[in-house]
Amino acid sequence: MEKLVAHSDFHTAHRQLRYPGKCRFVHGHTWDATIEISTERFPRNELDMTIDFGDLKDVFRHMDHRMLVCKGDEAFTESAGFDPEGIIVIPGNNPSVENIAYYCMDRAENVVRSQYPDKGIDYHIQISVQETSNNIFVITRDVTI
Repeated sequence: MEKLVAHSDFHTAHRQLRYPGKCRFVHGHTWDATIEISTERFPRNELDMTIDFGDLKDVFRHMDHRMLVCKGDEAFTESAGFDPEGIIVIPGNNPSVENIAYYCMDRAENVVRSQYPDKGIDYHIQISVQETSNNIFVITRDVTI
C-alpha cells in the first residue's frame, strides 16, 4: 500500500448565517488541512512521480485570503462592493468546517481524476480540516478512478 500526504495552511474569513453565537459575525481562521491519498500502487507519470504535492496543496491554498460564504449569503454573493475573486461559495447552508472539508474532498478527487483518468484504480482519500487547535473535522472517501 502506498500513501501520499500533503499538508497546508490557509487563512480565510467566514461567518455562520443564523448562528446564535459570536460566529454569526465575520471572523477569520488560520486553517490547517491535510490530504491523504492511498492506493495499492500509484500510477507514475513520465517523471516517475505520482501526484505533485503542489497540486494537492492547491486544493487548500486557492482559498487563502478569501471570504468563504454559502450561496444564501447575499451580503457577499450579490454585492457589487466585493471583488468576486475574493469570494468562494462553499456548498451547503453555511461555510462550516464540515462543508469546507467536503468542498476540499471534491477538489482532491478532481486532482486525481485529472491526472490519471479511467485507470480503474481504487483510492482511499482522507481530508482533515482543523478550524482551531481544538476543532478538527475528518472525512474519508473511497473512489475508483
